[in-house]
Amino acid sequence: MFRLVLAVLAGAASLPATAAMVARTVDYQAGDTALRGTLVYDDSVQAKRPALLMVPNWYGVNEAAVKKAEGIAGKDYVIFLADMYGKDLRPASAAEAGTAVKPLYSDRTLMRERVRAGLAALRAQAGEAPIDASRIAAIGFCFGGSAVLDLARSGADVAAVVSFHGGLSTDDPALAKNIRAAVLAMNGADDKGTMSDAVAFRSEMQQSPADWEFVVFGHAVHCFTEVGEDSPGCRYDAKIAKRSYRLMREWLEEAFSGMAAKTP
Repeated sequence: MFRLVLAVLAGAASLPATAAMVARTVDYQAGDTALRGTLVYDDSVQAKRPALLMVPNWYGVNEAAVKKAEGIAGKDYVIFLADMYGKDLRPASAAEAGTAVKPLYSDRTLMRERVRAGLAALRAQAGEAPIDASRIAAIGFCFGGSAVLDLARSGADVAAVVSFHGGLSTDDPALAKNIRAAVLAMNGADDKGTMSDAVAFRSEMQQSPADWEFVVFGHAVHCFTEVGEDSPGCRYDAKIAKRSYRLMREWLEEAFSGMAAKTP
């Protein structure tokens, strides 16, 4: 019996470590505004990995956004959820979210300042988390998609940005000339709120020196990655969500590989 117990213990010791997903709050600043984001990664993996700045939908950093980040991160990425509103502002309804997001849509300079502050906060975590600082990108959903596109327009030094059902408009189309990131924007063909800007977006991106792609999913509306959403203009679509995440991973892999190729 003693030998059997020893054998069982030895076998257990040889098993891989159980995945342990970390979700740790990080306080930072944007001008005079105190912000609170969340860093997400699997700490059962010791190897450094690419880092993604993630800007959630208009509800901001909440439990649903953290869960979404955990699903995307897996063992592949470290993700930092950016706070675009302020640490004491967490919308609990669509009405509250609309009020919270309005100042940022009205002042795109402020939006760019907030999203760049999130990027700086992510970079500052390189010594605290298994981040490969040479491979950083940004992803965003709905309002967050608008924010990461503005991050790209600001000339941020990131490998790529990926926008899921995000707003396509800009306050200054000339900013596209600043884009250094590879840009992937994915929208639903029946998303009336974003596709009204599709022609202008394509025209804007044609002036950009960056690699870019604009993907339109047939019959999809807004919110196609947002689990639980089910209204005529904002509906989760499992098939389209799966497809969009696959495209995201392919886009990021290619962008990160391109950065490696440029490294002497």
